[in-house]
Amino acid sequence: MKSISTLPLWLSILIIAPLFAQTRPATQPSTLPLRSLGIAQVLGLDPKPPLRPKNLPAGTTMELDLHYGDAPGRGQLLDLYLPEKITAPLPLLIWIHGGGWSAGDKAGCPALAMIPRGYAVASLNYRLSQEAVFPAQIQDCKGAIRWLRAHAQQYHLDPNHIGVWGASAGGHLVALLGTSGGEKEIEGNVGGNLDQSSAVQCVIDWFGPSDMSVFFDQAATAPNIFKADPDRSPIATLFGGPPRDHLDLVRLANPITFVKKGNPPFLIVHGDKDTLVPLAQSQMLADALRKAGDEVYLEVLEGAGHGNGFDKPALRDLMADFVDKHLK
Repeated sequence: MKSISTLPLWLSILIIAPLFAQTRPATQPSTLPLRSLGIAQVLGLDPKPPLRPKNLPAGTTMELDLHYGDAPGRGQLLDLYLPEKITAPLPLLIWIHGGGWSAGDKAGCPALAMIPRGYAVASLNYRLSQEAVFPAQIQDCKGAIRWLRAHAQQYHLDPNHIGVWGASAGGHLVALLGTSGGEKEIEGNVGGNLDQSSAVQCVIDWFGPSDMSVFFDQAATAPNIFKADPDRSPIATLFGGPPRDHLDLVRLANPITFVKKGNPPFLIVHGDKDTLVPLAQSQMLADALRKAGDEVYLEVLEGAGHGNGFDKPALRDLMADFVDKHLK
């Protein structure tokens, strides 16, 4: 990974921020382990991600670096975590890391604490924007979900109960997974298994962009680090140039494009002091889902930024209860 000094300003902020916001590591948690993770790890930006997760619950088996696609390198790999004792097919919670679509790794997985609650957990890599522009990222995620369904019997997974959770760029991807289930124009064929569905049964979206056609208009009216040079933002890198020059891709990338009646339940969480992704992005998506008649909960965290300020017991309980409600 590049040194911090050579990274763009927005990415350096994400990596450096945890140095000023560390908390004492938790012991084995009973709910989601937000307290034990720095912002960089939650966003998938840990400069030296551990080979073995620091917060791995006791009695967990690991299947690391499983290939769900044929791309070289680490872009189409996933890790799968299972309890040692399995008596019935397990609901699956998938973590998708953030990092502006251009950084991050599957090794930092905050969903592992769901394993003692009776879940299997997967954590995905996807091709980053310097390797391939959109829609490669969402097509990788969809290919990974089809792969997991195709191998459900082998790994004792319940293919009818799959949820996704992601932060920032990962929040965008899980939101797009949630709204675009069954949309052939964005499905792709990564890894094959086209007889399997890439639809999911619930979504936890942490501060992900939802409509990049208005992102910079919203950023211009609030404190935001991207408004000074939007053409060099991670969104521009995602599309291979300014969004105004790639409107067809922008439409496909916007989770809000595919909102319709019948989308899975959403839990959206956003800080009201986020200076990277405007709060209005989550509010727009929640409003659209609600208008369509879908189940959606928007939790706005007062004083929280882009990941910092999310260490709240009430939020951990809310998320665990949401997952239990929709996957068990």
